[in-house]
Amino acid sequence: MNIFENVLIELPKELTNVSTIVRVLWVDASGIDVVTIDVCCANALPVWHKCLELENILAEKKAHILETDIYAAYSGCEDMIPENHRRKRDEAWEVIAPIVNNKEKAFLSVERGTLIKQAVERTGRNKVTIYKYLRRYWQGGQKPNALLPKFSNCGGASKERHPQENKRGRPSKQDKLKGKVTGINVDLEIRQIITKSARIFHEKQGRTLKDAYQHMLQEYFSHGCYDSDGVKIPILLGEEQRPSFRQFCYWYYKERDFAKSLKLREGQHRVNLRYREVLGDSTQMASHPGAEWQIDSTIGDIYLVSSLDRKRIIGRPILYLIVDLFSRLIVGFNISLEGPSWLGAALALENATTDKVKFCAEHGISITAEQWPCHHLCKSLLTDRGSEYLSANATHMVKSLGIELQNTPAYRPDWKAVVERLFRLINDEVIHWEPGAVYKPRERGERDYRLDAIYTLEEFRKIIIRLIIYYNNYHWLSEYPINRAMISDGVDPIPCELWNWGIHNYGRPRFETTEIIRLNLLPTAEASITRRGINFSGLRYTCELANKEQWFLKAGIKGSWKQAIAYDPRNLDNIYLRLDNDRHLEICHLLPASKAYQRCNWYEVADHFTETNFARHDAKPRQEQAKAALNTYIDDIKTSASEQTVNTFDSQTKNSRVKDIRQNRKAEREYEQELNAWDLRENLCSESEEQLNSTSTVATLETDDEYVPPHRPIDELRKSLIRKLNNESY
Repeated sequence: MNIFENVLIELPKELTNVSTIVRVLWVDASGIDVVTIDVCCANALPVWHKCLELENILAEKKAHILETDIYAAYSGCEDMIPENHRRKRDEAWEVIAPIVNNKEKAFLSVERGTLIKQAVERTGRNKVTIYKYLRRYWQGGQKPNALLPKFSNCGGASKERHPQENKRGRPSKQDKLKGKVTGINVDLEIRQIITKSARIFHEKQGRTLKDAYQHMLQEYFSHGCYDSDGVKIPILLGEEQRPSFRQFCYWYYKERDFAKSLKLREGQHRVNLRYREVLGDSTQMASHPGAEWQIDSTIGDIYLVSSLDRKRIIGRPILYLIVDLFSRLIVGFNISLEGPSWLGAALALENATTDKVKFCAEHGISITAEQWPCHHLCKSLLTDRGSEYLSANATHMVKSLGIELQNTPAYRPDWKAVVERLFRLINDEVIHWEPGAVYKPRERGERDYRLDAIYTLEEFRKIIIRLIIYYNNYHWLSEYPINRAMISDGVDPIPCELWNWGIHNYGRPRFETTEIIRLNLLPTAEASITRRGINFSGLRYTCELANKEQWFLKAGIKGSWKQAIAYDPRNLDNIYLRLDNDRHLEICHLLPASKAYQRCNWYEVADHFTETNFARHDAKPRQEQAKAALNTYIDDIKTSASEQTVNTFDSQTKNSRVKDIRQNRKAEREYEQELNAWDLRENLCSESEEQLNSTSTVATLETDDEYVPPHRPIDELRKSLIRKLNNESY
């Protein structure tokens, strides 16, 4: 037999005319009779059935037993029941306890009547009250708690009332004092006005509810206007003709769409970041260590000093972090002064694939391989939509290293919540407690926290390394979703333990050599092979391969061509030819013509050539002005020479002009030699004469004026040349 006391049975219409639910109150020990009561009927009384009849309809699937008892009495902690509720329950139980304890007699109408009559005499309660107690007890599962008062059923909660002529609600104290009613009954039309006003003035325009209420009164509850300084001001209706502010708020909160209202006031972006429901778990996206990494960058909230001169403050560093999604292990990082760029991201990725024991030793920190076990490649990398991750360098990394690059939607850092949370952890654990840390925007009169800076870039790196080692080995991930297998293996939610457990159960991630990693993470470009060398960014390089295969000679004959390269922007002393399908690097070094740019980075070189171009552009007007003057001088000389030359054409034929060019050239050369010859004797004579004049006091102006210089042979030579030019005979 499947019928027991207190079970609920849904009976078909054939037995009760309507489909109903009954509770089994009592089963005859012989299994012949069963007593039930309808739990849905307010005036129900116990009904007798034959047990066999109920079993048959249950077997025929015409009726079925309910698994969930929604009519059962409260079965929680006794202390959670209010004291006045317990008192009323106990009073009701004292009334019906002698009745229900008689079991079979209570279910027989005649016997029950006698028991109820005795209870009336004993307690002074009327029959209606006693029957009410009995029904609640029987329908609630025959437990004393079924007699607890159900005050929640009192009143008309959540039921709308249709407005009448009289004002609903309790009069306020002001109404009682003034003797008049304020506010009106809110009907459908006024509700629509309230909803529309709240949507426009509060949700869309962002006003407070008080301001929105005021604008609603001006817009919909005014009659006429009065003129004030040429401005029409609305005249508001009296308090008895308009809804109160309390009514406005009540109907707004009652009818608003909370999600839609929040989006209108805050915007979809802010809602997504701050208010959206968080029901999923990003760990489910990574099935094993290395399946997916998250990378992001931020400006460190601390000011640093120069390692060259600690008196110089160099600003705030850029911090890149890479975290494994499965284990939450920080697999790599980078700290530099480079702005968010592909170089910073590439250095962080390179660090993630580096042997951490060797890396930490370079910074004077000794660790074991178990303390930072990652030196692998990931399968997928989740990034934001920064320009460094949308560049050609990122595309090349995807193709060459086989890493799937996933970009989050714009302005959605919550999609990389794991790495974003680590930035806050670093700030809370270390940075905010160190000298030079940025706490908040500095106010007037406060000490400038930048002046407290004491750490260099290298010292800050050491601090972050120590913090990462602590986090990976000791940080307890209190909200990590541990699965059943981890629980059975006794795995603690600590990043290193989760990483090692994942490696043991799912295998190791991929591995590549350092040369391949760096080759494909360095920025890529194209250089020109010319007869003057390998040209890149205005610098010229050479390499053994180019000399061996005579690239420069071929470029001089066939013309230049392009060659794929990789380069490190931090130092352009060398660039790297990418050969053999990016499986080999050929190192190129600067030619002597470009040695001036040795130990310069790409930014310095680019800045120099940019400044040179600016200087050339600035010099162009001066150059053009000087060229104009040059052309003018040449034209003036040409005009003068043309006039003097044309005047000599009348006495000469063309043949005579070209016949004696050799003799004319010889004569002109002799004339030029005589005219421009250096005569040091004149300088010596003038010096000796000055010495004589300074010592002699006898010479006078009269004797000097009578002096005639001797005839010089050079004068005769000059006269001879002039006669030759004029075709005169000697």
